[in-house]
Formats: sequence, structure tokens, C-alpha cells
Amino acid sequence: MTIEPLLPLVLFALVSTITPGGATTLATASGAHFGFRRSIPVMGGFAFGLGSMAGAAAAGLGGVLMALPILQIAMKTLGSLYLIWLAIRIGRSGQPHEAAQMVRPTGFLAGVWMLWHNPKGWAMTMGAAASFAALADSPARLAFLLGVTFCLIAAFSLAVWCALGQMLGHLLKTAWQWRALNISLACLLVISIVPMWYE
Repeated sequence: MTIEPLLPLVLFALVSTITPGGATTLATASGAHFGFRRSIPVMGGFAFGLGSMAGAAAAGLGGVLMALPILQIAMKTLGSLYLIWLAIRIGRSGQPHEAAQMVRPTGFLAGVWMLWHNPKGWAMTMGAAASFAALADSPARLAFLLGVTFCLIAAFSLAVWCALGQMLGHLLKTAWQWRALNISLACLLVISIVPMWYE
């Protein structure tokens, strides 16, 4: 397969993953507090979570999950509570050397867990599976194609946000600057929950 037919899929994945949301906010916060290298596990978890979600949606699991309203509500509730907990941790933390509530960065499994509990992500990946089904001649190949594409593009997008967070972290010198950043990121994270519940 040549690259030209894949360009719309790549663009769709790029726009979907680089726009601000819960994962990008957490990548920025992690970059600011822990630096790029220590943030790689959570970024990897987010990227793998989205890639595996896209693959599962293409294979048909997304349709099953979205057909069960009670499961959607449970996913929204768990995902929202987890994001609120993370927002509280970020908002209460201080400068990196005194961030008692954020002694270590969020890990790989937590990143995967967060992505898989996001019904908005399932809806987006199901939309991608429907829109780009013609790119593959079987559900398995489509699952592989979407999974790899979303994983790689998400990794790139999150790396951009994390690097911006690290650069911002180097610019902040005083406790009040860190407090303002932490509260702003915490608020953005809480705001990112709203689309999850919007029908």
C-alpha cells in the first residue's frame, strides 16, 4: 500500500490526538514536573491505550461496548473519578522538588486504564473504523492498521505536549508560578471530563 491512501487517516489521527484533552493535559503536567524522560511510561500508556482501543473498535469490540448503556455509564463514572483524582493531585502539588502529592509520575498501566475508560475515545475510534474501513480488506487488517496508526500518532502528539510542559517547567522560578500552573492544569483536566458526558 502506498502512503497516499493513508494520509487522511494520519491527518484524522493527528487532529484527534494533538488537540487539548485529558491525555495532553497530563502529558504537559508530567513534562513540567518530571521531565520528558520520566514521562515516557505514561505517554506510552496513553499511546498504547488509544492504539489498542482503535484496533479493538475496528475489530468490533467498540460496537459491543457502545451498545450497552449501563457499561457506558460505568466507564464514564470510573474515568471521571480517576481524572478528578489526578486533577486534585496536580492542583495540590507545588514545585517539583516539593511536590509531596506527586512523588512519581503516572505510569504506563494508569495511562492505558485512563484511555480505555473514555467513551468519547471509543466513539472517536469507532468513527475512524467506519470512515476508513475501505483501507483494509478484513477486520483484522483494519484493526492492525488503525491500532498502529493511532498508537504512533498519539505518541508523537503527546511527546509534543510533554516537551512543551518540560520547557514551561524550566521557565517557572517561583512557588506562585508553579501554583498557578498546577491549578490551571488541574482545571483543564476537570474541564476535559465534560465532553465525556456530553451526548
